[in-house]
Amino acid sequence: MEFIVSIIAIALMIIGAVGIILLKKPMDKIIMFSILDAGFLLTVVLFKYLDVALFVALSGPLSTLVFIMSIVKIKEIRAKKVESGELHD
Repeated sequence: MEFIVSIIAIALMIIGAVGIILLKKPMDKIIMFSILDAGFLLTVVLFKYLDVALFVALSGPLSTLVFIMSIVKIKEIRAKKVESGELHD
């Protein structure tokens, strides 16, 4: 049973990593990061590091929130630069 769960965890981490590399949109990258994070959490639990798993489970959503806030801020800065004429996208 642990073998099947470890295969699922490895698959989640590989899918997340490849998705982060290949996808272009920032929100898609955040979704792939969450998939990678789920695989990493599952791997940590499989190795029975439950204290580390608790930290990963708490820090994962916080890091995702920080990524989303940074994407929103970058979009605002780019919009202001386009309006002022500094950036021509």
